[in-house]
Amino acid sequence: MPVITPDKLHRIGCEVLEAAGCTEDDARSVVDHLVDSNLFGHDSHGAIRIPEYVKAIMDEGRFKARADVGIVRESPCTALVDNGGALGQVGGTIAMRLAMKKARKHGTATVTLRRTSHVGRVGAYPLMAAREGLIGLAFVNAGRFGRQIPPFGGIDGRISTNPIAFSAPRRDADPIMVDLTTSVVAEGKVRVAANKGVRVPEGWLIDHEGNSTTDPTVIKGPPPNGAILPMGGIVAHKGYSLGLMVEVLGGALSGQGCAQGEQIVESNGVLFTVFDISFFSDLDWYYQEIEGLIRHVKSSRTAPGFEEILVPGEPEFRLAEERRREGISIDDTTWRQIEEAGIRVGLNPENW
Repeated sequence: MPVITPDKLHRIGCEVLEAAGCTEDDARSVVDHLVDSNLFGHDSHGAIRIPEYVKAIMDEGRFKARADVGIVRESPCTALVDNGGALGQVGGTIAMRLAMKKARKHGTATVTLRRTSHVGRVGAYPLMAAREGLIGLAFVNAGRFGRQIPPFGGIDGRISTNPIAFSAPRRDADPIMVDLTTSVVAEGKVRVAANKGVRVPEGWLIDHEGNSTTDPTVIKGPPPNGAILPMGGIVAHKGYSLGLMVEVLGGALSGQGCAQGEQIVESNGVLFTVFDISFFSDLDWYYQEIEGLIRHVKSSRTAPGFEEILVPGEPEFRLAEERRREGISIDDTTWRQIEEAGIRVGLNPENW
């Protein structure tokens, strides 16, 4: 299992995507996102995606290496952005920055995004806002794709993992960062397990007959031989309900569409909302309240097996510091696929 420095992984990713036809700026935008995902421990949305993107551009034509991003319609506090089928991190960054600009002027803004391929790790976008003193919120579906998550009471996949993300700034610390799927686990984490040849925990997956399984290959398809369960365990109706909410907000409002059973993901449907805190609250009071909340939460006695209480995002920021120092481990299957993607676009991995 190779261990790659973040800088080296970034250089390789940019070389591969530029050779696949992306502009230098677009490749950098995408790879910034992928390497950050690896740093934060979300390997399911990191370098493992490079071969997928190359295949989608070069062999399938699902994603475009280049496209003109345009605003379809807008008002002072809203906009609908069309990414033209280009890589999602390009459109996602543009849409979030537009929402931030509008929120600074009007207090709050919502921007939706369609025809944006795969936007990647959804938590990255609200974090952009929080790092500039704003609050960000995101809802993302997979368009009319719908075969990963069964409805509560069912065994056939009918909606997608449908992540929700949120980030809020702190005055002298890393932002609060919430990044979760409405399913038990992101599809990419199951894919990582399959690449490593390891089993997944009980409670993640069911097979084609609805029986619990630890075999990560059951979600491969189309059609798949199993499904990922909704978040919630014995209260999985809550995860299922949240998943449907994301279908409406991310899919219907963006114009990308809601789950209809399509077997291939053409694009995510995205909705971003940004709040400028100063329109709602005195900033000093806001930061005092947030720190008071965090002190209060962290004052809880710890349960057996726990050494401290963490705020959402703290594990990721700590791991990122560790991986910047020690490098990023890439499983052998993913590394081989990255090398094959490099060869596919005319590069020689021996020179990496």
